[in-house]
Amino acid sequence: MSRPLRRLLIAAALLLGLYAAGLGALYAGQRSMIFPAPDGSVAPPPGYGAVTLNTADGLQLKALYRAPAPGRPTLVFFHGNGDSLAGSLVAVERYVAAGYGALLPEYRGYGGNPGSPSEAGLYADGRAARAWLADRGVAGERQVLIGFSLGTGVVTRLAEEQAPAALILIAPYTSVPDVVAHRFGRLVPGWLVRDRLDSLSRIDRIAAPTLILHDRDDRSIPVAHGQRLAQRSGRARLVLFSGHDHQLGFAGEAQDAALDWLAGLGLR
Repeated sequence: MSRPLRRLLIAAALLLGLYAAGLGALYAGQRSMIFPAPDGSVAPPPGYGAVTLNTADGLQLKALYRAPAPGRPTLVFFHGNGDSLAGSLVAVERYVAAGYGALLPEYRGYGGNPGSPSEAGLYADGRAARAWLADRGVAGERQVLIGFSLGTGVVTRLAEEQAPAALILIAPYTSVPDVVAHRFGRLVPGWLVRDRLDSLSRIDRIAAPTLILHDRDDRSIPVAHGQRLAQRSGRARLVLFSGHDHQLGFAGEAQDAALDWLAGLGLR
């Protein structure tokens, strides 16, 4: 073997080793990247009370609850991966002003809650939230599930398991591996992603009326994700906005659009 070829092979081996080490680090630390849970709890603002959700695996999780006006449904809102209950409060402002009730669960490992977030864990947290409402007389058909960013994968699974009155997905993704592919290209194989939250594979099995809101300028989760979900559903209504990037859930015009849609369903 010639010296130049030997050097080339050594360099290639070193590069492959560094790539493998990088993939190993990403695999080991992926949950801290997917679920960058902020610290600190949020005190209940006027009109809300602090409640406790009991999960099937034995965790007690903090949540905020606001009762609905007479005859109105109750929202169950799941926030994004780097957010907290403080963001949830902003994202439901116009709904509660219109008289909707609101249950705002906080994920395990977030906001001082026990446990560590994972796909299975977040589903368990969502089931605990829905069960808490059902135990207090708010049955599944009087619950409106809303997910923003990360939360869309949670509510899609919950809606598949038990139909709500309506399902609203704000800045949704088709699956976590698809988001990883958007950010890293082919450098990170999809099979390395443990928490998949694959909404694309289940949205066509959801019987509830579904609204998808997405911003054309979203750089974190491109609008193509929302479009693919709407196409796969075949029944979901897709409404597009501009100028909000990945902050659409906090935008008043998005909340107003959702309120108009809910009113059209007779959920007043």
